[in-house]
Amino acid sequence: MQYFYDTVFAVSRLAAALACAVLVGMVGFILYEIVLRYFFHSSTYVLDEFVGYGVAACTFLSLGYALEHGSLIRVNVLVSRLHGGAKRTFEIFCAGLTMAVIGLFIWFFWIRVLRHWMRGTTSSSIAEVPMWIPEGLVFLGLCVFWLQLLVYLLRQVTNTPPPITPSETAHEV
Repeated sequence: MQYFYDTVFAVSRLAAALACAVLVGMVGFILYEIVLRYFFHSSTYVLDEFVGYGVAACTFLSLGYALEHGSLIRVNVLVSRLHGGAKRTFEIFCAGLTMAVIGLFIWFFWIRVLRHWMRGTTSSSIAEVPMWIPEGLVFLGLCVFWLQLLVYLLRQVTNTPPPITPSETAHEV
């Protein structure tokens, strides 16, 4: 079981690394656009579109990694009052419910990505970006998040501690 946990976390790290690469690409593209506008009075005319795709990709690709590190925002009003088996049962319920909701999102994004792929749908900008690419990155991020939720649920069921505590992540750079 630990091998499965480690594999899913490795996939989450890989997705987070891809999110970092997208973020660096966005910053580079913004700097390029600034240079074009300031020095050459020109533009690519697609900056807002690409940055929008990049923000979506960064957000969804990093969800699994953030979950594993305990970095997602949680409202612990009820959980903080529970202890022992009641707390674990509530965590299992919440993880299962979240997996169901994310599973629905995955299903609908899969339909959208497949439809865009089959129809050859492109964006309406001058870049004519195939729409399956940005939506495929969101789909990929949702799938990684769902797998990480599965690991979280299994750890709650088996009462296995997480490999990384939130206090350890504060020391990472």
